[in-house]
Amino acid sequence: MKTFSLYGTSACHLCETAASMLEEQRAERRDFDVLKVDIADSDALFERYGLIIPVLAHPDGTELNWPFSAHELQALLDR
Repeated sequence: MKTFSLYGTSACHLCETAASMLEEQRAERRDFDVLKVDIADSDALFERYGLIIPVLAHPDGTELNWPFSAHELQALLDR
């Protein structure tokens, strides 16, 4: 089973939207996990992702930056 990382932070409505999109996909597919990573816990992550969250990272390192569509999300999940 693949584990994707969702980079974001609390009180980020875009991050909540991305998480909801992922939950919809999980309800249909159930073949992946999502690890939510709060970038506020790391200066390095905040510097890297602070202006572009939410970001979904595939286990192979490929990243999908916001805004992304359901189609783009599904394509990354299918990789």
